[in-house]
Order: sequence, then C-alpha cells, then structure tokens
Amino acid sequence: MAATGFSHADSNMTFDDLKRLIHGKLVEKLDLSRVGDLEGDSLRREIRLVIEHLCDTENPLLNRSERERLIEEILDETFGFGPLELLLKDQDIADIMINGPKHVFVEKNGRIERSSVVFRDNQHLLQILDRIVSKVGRRVDETSPLVDARLPDGSRLNAVIPPLALDGPSLTIRKFGSNPLGLEDLLRFGAFTPEIAMLLEGAIKARINTIISGGTGSGKTTLLNTLSGFIQSDHRVITIEDAAELQLQQEHILRLETRPPNIEGRGAISATDLVKNALRMRPDRIIIGECRGGESLDMLQAMNTG
Repeated sequence: MAATGFSHADSNMTFDDLKRLIHGKLVEKLDLSRVGDLEGDSLRREIRLVIEHLCDTENPLLNRSERERLIEEILDETFGFGPLELLLKDQDIADIMINGPKHVFVEKNGRIERSSVVFRDNQHLLQILDRIVSKVGRRVDETSPLVDARLPDGSRLNAVIPPLALDGPSLTIRKFGSNPLGLEDLLRFGAFTPEIAMLLEGAIKARINTIISGGTGSGKTTLLNTLSGFIQSDHRVITIEDAAELQLQQEHILRLETRPPNIEGRGAISATDLVKNALRMRPDRIIIGECRGGESLDMLQAMNTG
C-alpha cells in the first residue's frame, strides 16, 4: 500500500518505513535451523509471534488496526507475494495490471481503475515476480525477459522485464474464480440465447469439433469451462495448455502443460509436442487451451483423426 500517516513514536517514519525496518529485523532474528523443523501453519504462527514482539519493541504506539495491518503485510511479504496478496484476495478483481512498481491497475466489474497498491522499487517487484515463477519451475531474467506462469490459485500471469519493458517490470494477472460460471449464469448474463445454448450442448455431446475464438477478455476460457460440463463422464479428457487455467470437473482428466527451455536453451516441450503425444494416449477428447503457433496444424490433424 502507499505510505500513510499513523500513530508512531518517530514522527518522520512512515508506515512503509516501519514495515521495512521490522521485516529486516525479522530476517536477522530468524533461527534458520529451527525454521527448517517447522511447516505450514506452525511456521506461520512462529513467525507471527516474532513479528508481534518486534512491533511492540519498535513501535508500542501502534493502534490495534495499524498493528494488525502491519503484521499481515509482513507475513504476506515473508510467505506470499507481498503487496500482490491484497489484490489476489479481492474476489471483485478480475485482472491485475502492473506497469512498473508505482503504477498498478485492476479491472473490477468490467472497468479498469488505479489501485493504491504499490511496490517499493523495481527490485522489490522483481523479487516478488521471481518468487512467483520459481514456484512453477520458470525463470525470468535479462536473457529470458518474457514469462508465462500460473499462481497457486490458478491465476494466469504474464510478465515482461527490462530491457524489453522500458518503465520497469510489467505483470498482467488474469484471475479465475474458485466457482466457475455455469450455463445458467451465462444465460442470465445474456451471453447467448437459450437456443444457442441448446445448439452448443448438442455439439459437445455429439463430439463435434469445436473452436472458440474471440478477443482478449471476451470470455473464451469461461465458455470453454462451461461447455466442458457437457462432456460425458466416462470420457478420457486430455487438456494441453501453456499455463494451466481450465477448471474442468470431469473425473477422468489428464492435464498437460508446456515447458519453456532451460537456461541453456534446451528442454522445451511445445504444445505441438504435447498434441502429437496426446494422440498416443487413447483420448476421447483433446482440449487445447490456446492455439497461437504450429500446434494449430497439429490440432486440425487431430480433429481429422476422428
């Protein structure tokens, strides 16, 4: 969050200054040998106790709400994705767009607005980005300044860093709700008519090859998730994606994800490779999350196999 005034002993210290001070002292105080023996909730509770003690030591004048906010933000910085956590937890936000550390925008209810959330500097934003992509085996640096990844909650991330991004690291996060929209929801929103819904349902049940196309943010993935509900429960479904985001409900489903090259430029597994391999895995259905390259030809060939 942006720096704000609050009650404190040092009138020249902002909330963010105090947060950085306590976070730095937390790192100094951590007993790494002891931390290694703790996991999950136990580790978070242990760290919280240390932060609470530091808050009382460094600034006993904090009121209850300031103290709790400070503790939560330091925990987010330690265990999560720092300032991003606040935006990721907001169920009303559909997209997060970061154009450098001080320019953060979100999409709420179809409208883009500026957020009060900021990062300290480029390095802080890069640290958070590296934490995100390292969790899914990806990397981002000057030799590989573009990256696609997914967050633990399924949200999709695209990032571009300098020298390609001139104003600092750029992140775009597309969030996905934990409860996918159903056909009734789309009908209620006026996405299509009942007649079109019946046509689409019939096409999926009849195993007719289907392509969903549309502009960015037009609801392609939402529609695909909805239509997948018409796939027979005993069908073997294989999905192929660059960053897994589909939320299919079938029991017999195999999810495949592409892999970028390693630091030596080797080991990449493309969507084309996965489409070819999926044909050998006895699929009843193959779903490709996005076609943007050579996999389009393989997809068409797969359609012709019946």
